[in-house]
Amino acid sequence: MEETRITHPGVATVLSFVFNGLGQLYNGQIKKGLLIIFCSSLSLLVFIFGSILIGLWLFGKVIFASELVVGLAMFLLGLVLICILGIYSIVDAYRVAIKK
Repeated sequence: MEETRITHPGVATVLSFVFNGLGQLYNGQIKKGLLIIFCSSLSLLVFIFGSILIGLWLFGKVIFASELVVGLAMFLLGLVLICILGIYSIVDAYRVAIKK
């Protein structure tokens, strides 16, 4: 016997907006939700580490310009990945909740 679960698209969307992957968990997509949460957390760590390198350069603690370039690259990569994963998570959670 197949169990049907009623999900509300608005709740799934808000949960994914609060933190990426929560809407997928709400919709019953456990593996996808955990994967999105892991990737979002990794992107956030890259963003934070890039921010730290930029901050160290601004305060004169980093001497080499190559470390600033690495910091900027990590900052931008983390920011882009966070945005892409966020938009994907919100749209996917909404679409899946409508289908159920």
